[in-house]
Amino acid sequence: MNNLKNPYQRVGVFVDVQNLYYSAKALYGHKVNFDEILKEAVDGRQLIRAIAYTIKADMPEEQTFFDALESIGFEVKSKELQTFVSGQKKGDWDVGVAVDVLKMAPKLDVIVLCSGDGDYSELLHHAKAEGCRAEVISFGKSTSGRLLEEVDDFIDMDKNNKRFILGNKPTSGNKRPAKSAPRPKTGEKAGEKVETTKKGWFK
Repeated sequence: MNNLKNPYQRVGVFVDVQNLYYSAKALYGHKVNFDEILKEAVDGRQLIRAIAYTIKADMPEEQTFFDALESIGFEVKSKELQTFVSGQKKGDWDVGVAVDVLKMAPKLDVIVLCSGDGDYSELLHHAKAEGCRAEVISFGKSTSGRLLEEVDDFIDMDKNNKRFILGNKPTSGNKRPAKSAPRPKTGEKAGEKVETTKKGWFK
C-alpha cells in the first residue's frame, strides 16, 4: 500500500453509514464515532466534501442523528427504505455513492471511502484511473478482500476500536454480538451489504 499523504491533497470523504453502523453493532454492540472517522479521513489535509449516505427508517430519533452528522461537518444524503411486495425491506446507496465519487474525482486528489462493502471495489479502481488516491476506513473483520485489493491506504478501525466506537472498551473485536444487534442474512459474506430493518439505527 502507498502510504504517502501530504497537507496539499484535496480530500473527498464518502461514508456508507449503514455499512459502518451494522458492522459496529455486530462486532461490538455499540455505535460508531463518526466524528473520529472524519478526523482520521482528513488527517490534516484539505477537506473538499464529506458526505454521509443514510437510509430513513421512520424512527423519531433519526433526525437527531442526521443533525449530529451535519454538526460534525458532513453533508447528509438520505433516501427512503424500499419495501417490496414480498415484505422485504432494503436500502443501499451503491449507485449514488458511485455517481458522486466519479463526478467529484477530477476535483480531488484523494477519495476516502468509509465502508467495507466489496461492491465498491470497481468504483475505487475507476477513481484511481482518474488519478485519485484511494483510501478506505472500515472494520477489518467485515471488510471485503476485493475492496482491499484496490486501496492505497487502509485504516482498520478494529485496531483502534476504543477511538472509533462510542462507549466501547478496547477489545479484540471477537466478542459475541449483543442480542439486539442485527445479524447478516444466512450466507451473507463479510463486507457485503447488510439490509436495513425498521429497528434501524437507534436500538
